[in-house]
Amino acid sequence: MVTSPFLRRRRSRALALALPLLITACSSGDDSASVDTPSTPPTSGTVTVTQVAPSPHNVTLSGLEIASGGSADGAPTPLVDLVEIRSGGPPPDGIPSIDEPAFVPAADVDFLADNEPILAVDIDGDVRAYPVQILMWHEIVNDTVGDIPVAVTYCPLCNSAVAYDRRIDDRIMEFGTSGLLWNSALVMYDRQTETLWSHFTGQGIVGELTGVELDTFAVATVPWQVWRDANPDGLVLSRDTGFDRDYGRNPYPGYDDINNEPFLFEGEVDGRYTAMTRIAGVERDGEALGVPLVTLRAERVLAADLAGTELVFFWEPGTASALDASDVAGGDDIGATGVFIPRAGGQALTFSAGPDKFVDDQTGSTWNLLGNAVAGPLAGTKLEAVPHVDTFWFAWSAFRPDSAIIGE
Repeated sequence: MVTSPFLRRRRSRALALALPLLITACSSGDDSASVDTPSTPPTSGTVTVTQVAPSPHNVTLSGLEIASGGSADGAPTPLVDLVEIRSGGPPPDGIPSIDEPAFVPAADVDFLADNEPILAVDIDGDVRAYPVQILMWHEIVNDTVGDIPVAVTYCPLCNSAVAYDRRIDDRIMEFGTSGLLWNSALVMYDRQTETLWSHFTGQGIVGELTGVELDTFAVATVPWQVWRDANPDGLVLSRDTGFDRDYGRNPYPGYDDINNEPFLFEGEVDGRYTAMTRIAGVERDGEALGVPLVTLRAERVLAADLAGTELVFFWEPGTASALDASDVAGGDDIGATGVFIPRAGGQALTFSAGPDKFVDDQTGSTWNLLGNAVAGPLAGTKLEAVPHVDTFWFAWSAFRPDSAIIGE
């Protein structure tokens, strides 16, 4: 496999000049200035999942090099004005992706507080939890879930989680962090072609695969207790990543303050809300819909229509903000959201909020935040989860400027 000379040069650079916010996130704890690699294999007690092997590297039109001022001869026209792509500080892979993930059975996890946020992924019944306390230090996990190669991604700067299918035609891509930002959001790159990809939209934006759009899977950011109780046999990403990081500590304390400004964001913030207002957003068939968290918090259940599809939004308290206190579990309670197609048992459903769960009006069945019926005539059935993001207003309005908004 071949890695371009440009990437080798970038990887060897010191991180001493990296901006303080992102230096903290990529620091290994030993003051090392170089890009690190996994130091130790997973310890006993972890579960190793069989991974689909990535395709060979074949870099001909490196988006990484083009974004740094290199020749763009023969390359597709970038989807983004290159001046809008900013260096966040670290070089490519300065914040290292997890490429050989190990897992712990849910019953054996002892490092998560009940209110800590995890990223919940369920593909064909293969359920995984990815603790935000780990993802905020790595941002990308290249994994295989339900026999499908996926990239589970999290951007702390825009507080968004998206899971992408890593298959493009007959190739299996492997993603890393580029060290670049667009609209203060993670820009990924694939190691097969070095195309740059927007974490937020899943589009190739610079390089050979410009214009290609990755398929997504639903991700929900929910509290550990809710996921654990619903999935006692599920697998949880282990802290045995091979990297030395202070998991459980938030390297961005106070970042989500409602009056803060986003890091390296130079766009105009739509003045309807402050930049750091939290939004639950859905994009479907070219249409977008956002709901301010304050609206969801007041209603707890909201029905909506997007692109001709009926949706239901759930909100439930009990999840700590990962970006508030110095410890992830110590953040303010911002609650958690889920978005679903409100149909089960062959019928359309409407919902209301019960004391600690959700109840459908048609059968009286009780549902949890994950869209699982836990009691009543429909117990054991599941609502279809809809891909959505929990993010900040500056990011949602920048990437989805034509979005409709509920609650204005």
